[in-house]
Amino acid sequence: MAEALLFAATEPLRIADLAARMPAGCDPAEAVASLRRRYAGRGVELVRVGDAFAFRTAGDLGFLMQHHTVEQRRLSRAATETLAIVAYHQPVTRTEIEEIRGVAVSRGTLDQLIEIGWVRVGRRRQSPGRPVTFVVTDGFLDHFGLESTRDLPGLSELRAAGLLDARPAAAGLPLAPGGAGSDMGDDDTDGQGGGNRDAGLSGDLFDDD
Repeated sequence: MAEALLFAATEPLRIADLAARMPAGCDPAEAVASLRRRYAGRGVELVRVGDAFAFRTAGDLGFLMQHHTVEQRRLSRAATETLAIVAYHQPVTRTEIEEIRGVAVSRGTLDQLIEIGWVRVGRRRQSPGRPVTFVVTDGFLDHFGLESTRDLPGLSELRAAGLLDARPAAAGLPLAPGGAGSDMGDDDTDGQGGGNRDAGLSGDLFDDD
């Protein structure tokens, strides 16, 4: 349990942090000591950071990572909504995305999702003009811990988690993943949208961490 908590943590954890999450009767200090011995001399080591602990790449292997950097970006509201629509309605065309959102989708928004590796171009629709469709990637599924899009939370789960507007859908309108009645009318001409204001689906659901 201590190993799982330390591996998943985004920052070093103290013994008290581990104790607070582990069942009563556990000895997180002994668990950490055992893990440090087990990982000693390996490519990944459990190191002490102040009064906390964290998994880190072995210091003598730093040269392997010297050309790699991590860039954290928060998705815009437009990108968050577009990603949700692709995930729940795939394969979906740009026109269908625009119909659900009620606003034009800029090329930059889809390009950003493709660049991140969460959306890719699917098969062309067998309809006039043969428009391309968009689908989510295995990278998207892996990031959110899903085996397939069938594992995406349903409407009741999203509402229970506070991620979906609980108001009923307007008659005759398709229910977009952003929730019926949510404000989805922001101008999307620059692909940046309106940040992470409440739009039915919380932007935190799709933060690129």
